[in-house]
Amino acid sequence: MNKVITNIKALKEETTLNLINSKANNTVRAYKSDFVNFSIFCSKNGFKSLPSDPKIVSLYLTHLSTKNIKMSTIKRRLVSIGVIHRLKGYYLDTKHPYIIENIMGIKRRKGTNQKGKKPLLINDLKELINVIDNQNKAQIKILRDRSIILIGFAGGFRRNELVSLNFEDLDFVNEGLKINIKKSKTDQFGEGLVKGLPYFENSKYCPVISLKKWIKISNITSGPLFKRFTKGSNLSKNRLTDQTVALLIKDYLNLAGKDNKNYSGHSLRSGFATSAAESGAEERSIMAMTGHKSTEMVRRYIKEANLFKNNALNKVKF
Repeated sequence: MNKVITNIKALKEETTLNLINSKANNTVRAYKSDFVNFSIFCSKNGFKSLPSDPKIVSLYLTHLSTKNIKMSTIKRRLVSIGVIHRLKGYYLDTKHPYIIENIMGIKRRKGTNQKGKKPLLINDLKELINVIDNQNKAQIKILRDRSIILIGFAGGFRRNELVSLNFEDLDFVNEGLKINIKKSKTDQFGEGLVKGLPYFENSKYCPVISLKKWIKISNITSGPLFKRFTKGSNLSKNRLTDQTVALLIKDYLNLAGKDNKNYSGHSLRSGFATSAAESGAEERSIMAMTGHKSTEMVRRYIKEANLFKNNALNKVKF
């Protein structure tokens, strides 16, 4: 009997681990953060947040719509509220007419067009690298920062993927560099993805050459590829955070005399996709590098890239 009880206890522990790992850590954090925001709204207005009901959730969505909040964020908040209810053993009908009809009304009144972060295009990238190279910093810092930006752009990386890279994920070959991505946002089950970065004709902006120099000067032979510095130019054992990527981009754009407000870590990824589309790269080859599972976002990049190239006004003579 004790053996059965012990086995059941072990099964419960395994089940708990499975539930925890069913979503990426960033996703779980987002759910919790979103629900905290909903709880604060409920507390201020005398509502119960758990369990809640469609009318209260609908009021919360209306509250969000009056703020400067994107439609995608409003939808994500709704998903988070529903997920937390399920995890706590409560049922919430997120498809209830009070919610669905309200969202449709918000869409009509607010609109669904979203202004995303600006892509870092080829000329921007070159300017950024030139600024980095001209900094009065230790060479080891310059090589780390330029390698982060060049690899992030050339591989169409999400910033979290970029800082998660390990030395063991790299395979230098005659053609360039193979990078093994073990897990990403769209590959939660770890099927893996290999990205190939060829050598560039212009060695100054070649991510492969830059990375080789970084590895040599940093003496990294295992573990995190991009690490933090302690005081001075001493390299720590700690991996960079994904937020650091965004801060580096903003800092160097500022030094280049550019308005950095509408740029983020995602600007490397979107910059690659937009630049590749401008150069005539096929949709599937862009997706093969970025790891996009859906064509929707990639087609947005292509549409943006072709905004002036295929513009009807080019045929009009003035």
